[in-house]
Amino acid sequence: MAAIAAVAVLLLALGGGGLLVAGTGVLGLAVCAAGLWWFVARRGPARLFGAFVAVVAPVGVLVFYARSGLWPIALISSLCWAAAVTCGRAALHRARPPRSQRPTRARHPKRAVLIMNPKSGGGKVGRFGLVERAERLGARVILLDPSAPVDVGELAREAVADGADLLGVAGGDGTQALVAAVAAERGLPFLVISAGTRNHFAMDLGLDRADPVRCLDALMDGEEIRVDLGDVCGRPFVNTVSFGVYADIVQSPEYRDDKTGTALKLMPDLLAREGARRLDARVDGTRLADQQALLISNNPYASPDELGGGGRRPVLDGGELGVIGIRVENAAQAAELAVRGSQAPGLTVKTARRVEVTSGASRLPVAVDGEALWLRTPVVCSVRPGALRVLLPHDRPGVPPAAPPVDWRRLLALACGSAGRTAAGGSRVRPL
Repeated sequence: MAAIAAVAVLLLALGGGGLLVAGTGVLGLAVCAAGLWWFVARRGPARLFGAFVAVVAPVGVLVFYARSGLWPIALISSLCWAAAVTCGRAALHRARPPRSQRPTRARHPKRAVLIMNPKSGGGKVGRFGLVERAERLGARVILLDPSAPVDVGELAREAVADGADLLGVAGGDGTQALVAAVAAERGLPFLVISAGTRNHFAMDLGLDRADPVRCLDALMDGEEIRVDLGDVCGRPFVNTVSFGVYADIVQSPEYRDDKTGTALKLMPDLLAREGARRLDARVDGTRLADQQALLISNNPYASPDELGGGGRRPVLDGGELGVIGIRVENAAQAAELAVRGSQAPGLTVKTARRVEVTSGASRLPVAVDGEALWLRTPVVCSVRPGALRVLLPHDRPGVPPAAPPVDWRRLLALACGSAGRTAAGGSRVRPL
């Protein structure tokens, strides 16, 4: 009803500018996206002009609405549309069958070994007293020395050889993945302690990212689930493998100290210049050609629009890789992507069991869980379903349900009371 109202407001106001309201809004969005493209893909005056256009376009639209007297139509239609999307997502949340597995009660570990990086997350290990807390719970702690890099995978193997019956990590997702691979090889439970900077893996496991001490409660009152483990050329990953623009930027020595400045400095060469790297990929049986960026995730994200810091994966045990490919060559394509979203030809969203990435070079820069690597082509990504046993505290925040994309056909079926039937085969959806 809210969606119908949003359209009806524009149609009823057709003589008073309803069509003008819609057209101006779409045009402003497209121009803003084009300005952003010039900002990231050009240098010098062109970059300044792009920034100016990106700011002025939405402001100009608002000023036009105000001066032309069309702002009530735009406001009412926008509020109706926002209500439609909000209610639609709520309805689809309720209509989506739960897919998360039930945890099983875990044994109390007797010889837990936890590897902790004191620099991770800006010093969370020391700030939260994780070493002292873990040792009081009976765990053995291996504290890494940032000035003397070591092979954490080898440390984990040595701990297993000494009798460890649980492995855990307080550190970033890259370190988590290396130790998780050892735990998976030996069939041991793995404990995630959210002491990293972003803690994507911990977030999707439903752990408390604000208080890593709560993760240690699993040592006394824990439960276990099985999750998938990604693999890229024999190296494990728990979150994502990135190719193309982002991977090239991560390779820069200046990236760690100045992420934004380094990205703006390198983007023009990586996006719009001749000779910029292009990627080909075979996603199961489908070929993707000339991609500027590829992101392969251990289980798909809920939406390609959520790949910022808050993006979530609804499940970690689906046995699939998420694949997102991006190809935007100019300002017009950037504008089309902004207007059409995931329907634009410049954005490809798929799932797969196996992805093979190639390029014109014999080696490719790759970012594996944020760590910069060079790997020989073809780079093969796959998934190991249910390979990792994860120990979780019984009392944890949990994973909020991801906002589903608004599927208007599904919503219409729900509104008409036909959600239990499918259009083709007539089979019924499981009752909720």
